[in-house]
Amino acid sequence: MRTRSLGTTGPQVSALGLGCMGMSSLYGDADRTESIATLHAALEAGVTLIDTGDFYGMGHNEMLIGEALRAAPASRREQALVSVKFGALRDPVGGWGGVDGRPAAVKNFAAYSLQRLGVDHIDVYRIARLDPDVPIEETVGAISELVEKGYVRHIGLSEVGADTIRRAAATAPIADLQIEYSIITRGIEDRILPTTRELGIGITAYGVLSRGLISGHFTRDRQLAANDFRSFSPRFQGENLDHNLGLVDALRKIAEQKGVSVAQLAIAWVLSRGEDIVPLVGARTRQRLSEALGALEVTLDEADLAAVETAVPADAAAGDRYPQAQMTHLDSER
Repeated sequence: MRTRSLGTTGPQVSALGLGCMGMSSLYGDADRTESIATLHAALEAGVTLIDTGDFYGMGHNEMLIGEALRAAPASRREQALVSVKFGALRDPVGGWGGVDGRPAAVKNFAAYSLQRLGVDHIDVYRIARLDPDVPIEETVGAISELVEKGYVRHIGLSEVGADTIRRAAATAPIADLQIEYSIITRGIEDRILPTTRELGIGITAYGVLSRGLISGHFTRDRQLAANDFRSFSPRFQGENLDHNLGLVDALRKIAEQKGVSVAQLAIAWVLSRGEDIVPLVGARTRQRLSEALGALEVTLDEADLAAVETAVPADAAAGDRYPQAQMTHLDSER
């Protein structure tokens, strides 16, 4: 397994990370046994970066990962680095209640995550969304105190813009920014990516397959469960979906010429964007994990990259990446 560094101050991690949200929430029901088997297969393949959020399934995802780590061979368990997002408030029926980035809340969230994961430290800790009522300096400062006490190893950020990144980095060393980045989601290229590179901050890219939209497996007639985020995501609706799947058809032609899958092409494209970028793949099954890992063997030359750019220009996608109510919480979009 190749490795990449999470910025100049962060750890060395596998070139691909495993995003575990879908094993607990937002993509319909998941198979617990298969989820744990997929986590074990990822560790066995050399994947070291495991990403979660304390609000994924209201703690379910952390407990699932904790269970998988306890059952893994000691050598694999010791290699795992767990990245945790915190701060999103939930209610008993799964609703969202904003974000809490107060220092006292930061320490409270961390205490519960350590218990659910069954670990003595969190490798990378980050607030999931900027709390508009709490200066980022206060939130990052609270995480820095956890670093000093040994409960957290590295500080990360999530979905924040260039100005917030600079303020956070002036407060404490920042390992990485977690943010959506894919062939059809390239907003970070204007200001955010130049800023992280200037400051030596890595990128962990989620949504590299745009929630399955550009995986090559999503079809126009697919029926989505009511508890599947994509059932109300703008890019999966009506004419937007038709347009976006047309982009996938264009990518499929390039993938077929290279003898790879569309998903592998899409992941390889993100890998090609720089050694400071670590894609997170949201595989929920061993089959999808195996396909994603195959992207590590795909090399895209200048002709391939030009073909992708022609097929899917930077602003080609139809629809926002989140419903409007959620877009307003993204500091990265301001």
